[in-house]
Amino acid sequence: MPRPKRQGIQNDSFDDPLSDYSSPIYEDKLQRAICEDPITQMKHQPYTCIDAATPIEQVLRQMDKTNIACVMVTEGGRLVGIFSERDVLHKVADRFDQVSDHPVRTVMTPDPEAVRGTDTLAKALAIMAVGGFRHVPILDPDDKVIGMIGPRRVNTYLRTHLGTA
Repeated sequence: MPRPKRQGIQNDSFDDPLSDYSSPIYEDKLQRAICEDPITQMKHQPYTCIDAATPIEQVLRQMDKTNIACVMVTEGGRLVGIFSERDVLHKVADRFDQVSDHPVRTVMTPDPEAVRGTDTLAKALAIMAVGGFRHVPILDPDDKVIGMIGPRRVNTYLRTHLGTA
């Protein structure tokens, strides 16, 4: 007995784009590295995590002392937010006296986009570009923070692969 035709597909010459399992052809080593190497192959440490209950003033002092643009905010070891220079400008600067002793969870950006250690730099760059983010946390399979990717680290990675570092 012949198989019935699927409804909705009327064209017998349909080429399934997922049926081609051949490896992509890259223009150069950099393109291959960006598309295939796990993000953990680039520098993704050190990074700074702070507890969500930490007072905003304390977080700002730590960011200033260590010259970092953002910190990852955790509760019970799990990522719950990110607090960056952008949050300082938009949520803290004009009312610092009123909020300096509040927990950072009140002004952090909750539930940030993140990548896994097995994801590629291409995925992280896409998240950064589409979302307008400068920093993206890197998580392990248990949602624990293992690193951070940001513009300086991407620049260093690209310069290394281009031979200009």
